[in-house]
Amino acid sequence: MIYPRTPKAMSNGIRQCRAKALLYLSPTLAITLLAGCKSDVQATAPLPPTVSVAQPLAKTVTDWDEYTGRLEAVQAVEVRARVSGYLESVHFKDGAIVNKGDLLFVIDPRPYQAIANQAKAEVTRNKVRLDLARNNVERAERLFKSRAISAEELDARTQEQRQGLASLEAAKAAVDAAELNVEFTRVRSPIKGRVSRELVTTGNLVSGGSEGATLLTTIVSLDPIYVYFTADERAYLRYSRLARDGSRPSSRDAENPVKLQLADEKDFSHEGRMDFVDNRIDRATGTMQGRALFPNPDMLLIAGLFAKVKLLGEGPYPALLIPDEAIGTDQSQKFVFIIDEQNVARRKTILPGRLEDGLRIVREGLKGDERVVVDGLQRVRPGLTVTPQAAQAKEKADESATVNSSR
Repeated sequence: MIYPRTPKAMSNGIRQCRAKALLYLSPTLAITLLAGCKSDVQATAPLPPTVSVAQPLAKTVTDWDEYTGRLEAVQAVEVRARVSGYLESVHFKDGAIVNKGDLLFVIDPRPYQAIANQAKAEVTRNKVRLDLARNNVERAERLFKSRAISAEELDARTQEQRQGLASLEAAKAAVDAAELNVEFTRVRSPIKGRVSRELVTTGNLVSGGSEGATLLTTIVSLDPIYVYFTADERAYLRYSRLARDGSRPSSRDAENPVKLQLADEKDFSHEGRMDFVDNRIDRATGTMQGRALFPNPDMLLIAGLFAKVKLLGEGPYPALLIPDEAIGTDQSQKFVFIIDEQNVARRKTILPGRLEDGLRIVREGLKGDERVVVDGLQRVRPGLTVTPQAAQAKEKADESATVNSSR
């Protein structure tokens, strides 16, 4: 087997051949032998390196921007006492799911029931007074027609009737307030959701009706659920320009799709939609807050969880993809080697994008009909003639993924 000879070895062979020719042979034979030496050296020159080449893979892709978010309940309620009194009973199990209107606590209602009864009695008394005032007005009107009483007397009887009517209305309002307080002694769930534990046990005095009202428990809704996340200024500007150009609608105006992945999940299996974008950039962090809404029928998502979020970035749009191994780095520039029709390597600067199914998206620099070196990049330099072998960009990406997974 003949191995390629290095330039140094070839030079040494020529010198040895010349020395033998000049030492042992006549001038005519020496010239002939020297020509044969050169021919032998040229015959053993190194062959062009073999490299794998492939055309970029054309594919329609959609960009998704990844963020970190935190789940929050759509509704979160602090259940506080509306009236003061001793806690009489608790009617739920800690951590259970409760429906809207379910009874949670009972505060001793007897003091408030007594006040309600007293208010009802006051209504009855004012009704009697009002009936008497109406009878007096009717008699006064008849006497006034017969000139038996003066106009001043009639006016006085009329004003007594009006006062009686006002007193009756006030008494009825007092009854409504008293009955409302009686109702407030039975604390019910304002929403459907999961209740926390009882923060006050039976027999304790609770305060209500003020800002310092006693906190009894909390309830959070479960389905649907929010996820809040923040995007930096560059992302906001990019989304704004895409919306202006018509490439992607703004999340303020459209329910752009959002995907979610929990800490123990391998893919973004939860699908939701954008629900809100804040109205300003936070000066402290330089970010803007967004919110997405996710259905949660199995109640797996709960408030407080961290999650990865993917928001629709751009697309779908046609793109060219190549293996990562085909891309070289020269300081801040990325480049590939393309092979022309004469099998000569040419360097081409590109702008790479994100990964898509193991391949790198090329945003700028390629047209799609080039032969790109996908294997053997270390053996290529600009202007070098090579021996290209056809390969598939997708196959090279699959091979790379297999090697990385085996490691």
